Amino acid sequence: MDSQPSVRQLLERDIFPVLPRPLRDLVVALDDEILHGLEEIRLRVERPVMIVASGKDAFLGAKGIGLNPNKVHRLSREELDRVVQLLTKGSLYALEEELRNGYVTLPGGHRVGLVGQAVMDSGRLKTIKHISGINLRLSRQVIGAADGVLPFLVEGREVCQTLIISPPVCGKTTLLRDLARQLSWGVASLGLPGRQVAIADERSEIAGCYRGMPQLDVGPRTDVLDGCPKAEGMMILLRSMSPQVLITDEIGRPEDGAALAEAANCGVTVIATAHGRNLDEVRRRPLMAVLLAEQPFRRVVVLSRRQGVGTVEEILSL
Repeated sequence: MDSQPSVRQLLERDIFPVLPRPLRDLVVALDDEILHGLEEIRLRVERPVMIVASGKDAFLGAKGIGLNPNKVHRLSREELDRVVQLLTKGSLYALEEELRNGYVTLPGGHRVGLVGQAVMDSGRLKTIKHISGINLRLSRQVIGAADGVLPFLVEGREVCQTLIISPPVCGKTTLLRDLARQLSWGVASLGLPGRQVAIADERSEIAGCYRGMPQLDVGPRTDVLDGCPKAEGMMILLRSMSPQVLITDEIGRPEDGAALAEAANCGVTVIATAHGRNLDEVRRRPLMAVLLAEQPFRRVVVLSRRQGVGTVEEILSL
């Protein structure tokens, strides 16, 4: 496996092509320590340009970062329109299908969220016009993120049905991605041969697909169905790809439970995630209570940011 690119290399390769020069210069001026923890670049018309790094936000100015919004760079309408033009290559219509989800995926798996005026069609979002805000979320792979967790998810030569729980932005998708990678390659130290892995990646976050191609390493035996609603996607993968391990993100709807139950009945190992601070909180949500009662998860991994992104708070055996 090649070494992972630095944040500066990621920015130059994937993000800077959609930023006009004045905005690029603001980011380039940041020191390496800040860039190392960079998570988001937020652009809002006539408001300060903001970054989120290591869980903290700050405004950008010509001399670096600051907390005073009166002394930093305020984004003009022309600058935001230029970002949209670069992002869409001049045609919002060409990205209409992606805009129905409220975001666009860049090469490298980075997600660009957009807000503005919603255009509805028969009660569903058709597109977004008069875009007024953009959030560029950096996608970075952490090779080895699952090293400390995977041994607890294995019994004999089998991987347990596993649920990963955490609040937003605590590393559950990063962990899920590395579990897919390691299970796909196989883990000799645990006596695990490579598994046929399938990922139902509804929001293009796990594999970071761009035009259907994973931009992140999810392993040589992994198939990804990108952009399809997860319940339908899981059923398609079960019928068509014969997976041994089925991976998906952020379950919680009734149809998710039916698909997970079908996978379990087919002898497929399911690894999924859910929002929450702990198992008790997840169980208090009526739909999740039913889902957990029907789906025989044998391991629960709880994550937080208490000691940084991906802090493992506990691993439970059910």
